[in-house]
Amino acid sequence: MELLSEPDATAVAEVMQGLASPARIRILARLLHSPCSVGDLAEDLALSQPTVSNHLRLLRHLSLVTGRRTGRSVVYELHDDHVTALLHQVLAHVHHGDGPAT
Repeated sequence: MELLSEPDATAVAEVMQGLASPARIRILARLLHSPCSVGDLAEDLALSQPTVSNHLRLLRHLSLVTGRRTGRSVVYELHDDHVTALLHQVLAHVHHGDGPAT
């Protein structure tokens, strides 16, 4: 059995810490549906644009989202199929049975 290396464990923990915000999870869940701009995210999630921008900065740092410039705005989307699969798995886990304990 191969054990998880310390650097890999640290990287996984950093991503998990990045996911430990309801606002960031809502942003990622919104991006599951389609790419969109900061303004659209802010409107759809009833958050301020600066708040969304700050969360997106961290999500980009963690390679969970990417941004591509289209004209004067940046359109954000999930980084790749791995992020999509991760979100689907976590959502399935939460909806399985009674969900998380509160």
